[in-house]
Amino acid sequence: MSLRRSAAQVCTLQTFDSMKRLATIEQIALLPHFLRWLALSALLGGLSGTASAFFLVALDWATNTRVSHSWLVWLLPAAGFATGWVYYRVGQSVEGGNNLLIDEIHDPRKVVPRRMGPLVLGATIITHLFGGSAGREGTAVQMGGALADRITHAFKLDREDRRTLLMAGMAAGFSSVFGTPLAGAIFGLEVLAIGRLRYDALLACFMSAVVADQITRLWGVHHTVYTIPFIPQISAMGLLSATLAGIAFGVVGMLFADTTHFLSRFIKKKVMYPPLRPVVGGLVVVVFAEVLKTPQFLGLGIPTIVSSFQQPLPVYDFLGKFGFTVVTLASGFKGGEVTPLFYIGATLGNALGYVLSLPFPVLAGLGFVAVFAGAANTPIASTIMAIELFGGPIGVYAGTACIVAYLFSGHTGIYRAQRLGQPKHFAFPVGIRLADIPARRRARRERVKSDSVSNE
Repeated sequence: MSLRRSAAQVCTLQTFDSMKRLATIEQIALLPHFLRWLALSALLGGLSGTASAFFLVALDWATNTRVSHSWLVWLLPAAGFATGWVYYRVGQSVEGGNNLLIDEIHDPRKVVPRRMGPLVLGATIITHLFGGSAGREGTAVQMGGALADRITHAFKLDREDRRTLLMAGMAAGFSSVFGTPLAGAIFGLEVLAIGRLRYDALLACFMSAVVADQITRLWGVHHTVYTIPFIPQISAMGLLSATLAGIAFGVVGMLFADTTHFLSRFIKKKVMYPPLRPVVGGLVVVVFAEVLKTPQFLGLGIPTIVSSFQQPLPVYDFLGKFGFTVVTLASGFKGGEVTPLFYIGATLGNALGYVLSLPFPVLAGLGFVAVFAGAANTPIASTIMAIELFGGPIGVYAGTACIVAYLFSGHTGIYRAQRLGQPKHFAFPVGIRLADIPARRRARRERVKSDSVSNE
């Protein structure tokens, strides 16, 4: 008996020693890989943070100049023509913007043209200088992606490393422009495919996002502070309110994405010459801004977002920003969707304060992140963003609203190059692009209709 026990102990010790040696070897083998990605991520984060700092300073200048000289909005159609002409002549290869980056990550084919960064930077500044209703995340993300591909080319990285670095560039751009490094890191992992995360890029996305945020701050750039004075304890009524609000946020996010895509297709069909499309959109924005006397719907709309946490606002505010942004982006102006989605969500949440039990500042905070969660299909990044911006106590409410919004936004989104990694509730082929789902639905309806006629 003792001999058997001794043999078993010897075997156990040998196994433990073997595992210990294997672990030691694996950790040593991992070290060069770790240090390599640490260096690449720090370099990318530093470049992206610097680019975002310059962009945010220029954006503040453009916004302040427009506010000080309100007549500049009358030049929006001319600015739109200039932007459209430049992209038509030299920017068609980067017209896809964020969708181009997502496609390149999923199916790498060629280096992202270096002109992407400068073009989208200049075009976004022009949009805001003359009063277009757009955001800023698209610009920062595209600059981060373009810089990532410059590094890929300089260091001759292979296909898989390029994918990882492009994801890290998107994370760095998002992080630095909003001051939310954790949300930025998760955004770079989550935005590529609905229902799937790529953990192989976790280190690169995290380090790039953190470094980019810190470098932006070191350049003296400060982000807007949003304050929720009181967050109530978790309760059944509070969770019910967050759930009902999440449904509304998800539907609005879906409508925003679908309306923008529909109007973009409509304008492209009716206006054949691309530089004239933003002229049409610019005219519509100028006319409605002057007729309605609503300057708050122009530009980023940060003052109104801040006000949504401080006082009740008109219930139509979210609809106004919705319409102005859809026209601006669908007609070809550059910028992004996310900050307008923050505006739409915050003001919608503010309006829901009249009918739901949670305080309106809390609902404004939930809308701020949840409409974006539904429109971009990024519930985890949006929940983390809420915690980074508003504090830990909002976490459960924010998670509830973001997850519900994600589910109720359906299989659509502002990024049409997103792949379907895991369907939300209906069976669609894994890997299909969001842009291809409407055709799949039409084919299914036609097939059902054909089968019904045959049975008759």
